[in-house]
Amino acid sequence: MNNPDPVAARMAAGFGPVAPSPAAPQRLTRSLAAALDLLAAQPAPATAADLASQAGQHRNTMRGHLEELVTARLATRRRADARTRGRPAWLYAARTAGADQPVVAREYAGLATALATQLAHTSRRPGEDAVRAGETWGAQLAQASPGQVTSSPMARRRVVRLLGGLGFAPTADVRATVVRLRRCPLLEAARQQPDVVCGVHLGIVRGALADWGAAGQHADLVPFAEPGACLLHLPAPANEATTS
Repeated sequence: MNNPDPVAARMAAGFGPVAPSPAAPQRLTRSLAAALDLLAAQPAPATAADLASQAGQHRNTMRGHLEELVTARLATRRRADARTRGRPAWLYAARTAGADQPVVAREYAGLATALATQLAHTSRRPGEDAVRAGETWGAQLAQASPGQVTSSPMARRRVVRLLGGLGFAPTADVRATVVRLRRCPLLEAARQQPDVVCGVHLGIVRGALADWGAAGQHADLVPFAEPGACLLHLPAPANEATTS
């Protein structure tokens, strides 16, 4: 008796992400992308003054960038606790899952569909080749992303941002080690060829992490893992502080 395919069983149960939103993601200027990268690297919500000091900018310039990110729904803001006289400062934080990112999801979907179809028809090991092709693609996307990555936590958060730009609508835990992919830009193709399509997606993550100096080979993707999402696991290094 053949063992049932677990991915097929989960799909039959109705698990997995939904189709992407028709709204096209917007592009960010280099200065806004750099501000968002800096904000995403913060361990806690930060003020415009704190971020401006780190970036070597005037606080009014940084505040303008942050307000644009809030308007674009890429960041949030809230008032700090009132501990001194005067109006409390605004605290800003990056959204972990934004669909509005520099990468154009529509272009990605067309290219990824063509790649998956080609591999499915020509490769003897389409799943393995899909991961390798995705790794090359992910490294290229990482190299095209503005801003320097200086730590594993930052690399994981950047991957979440990257996946948001590709149309996956990701939501992550605090350390960005468990990521739920709530939408799939190649949903129909993934249902027909999950090994190939999901292999490309996993490869993109691994390739980007590796280019950013993180342990990309340890990333793992569970397709159609639960109702409404696939699960992406991005393990943190053993020596990483839990407060990162």
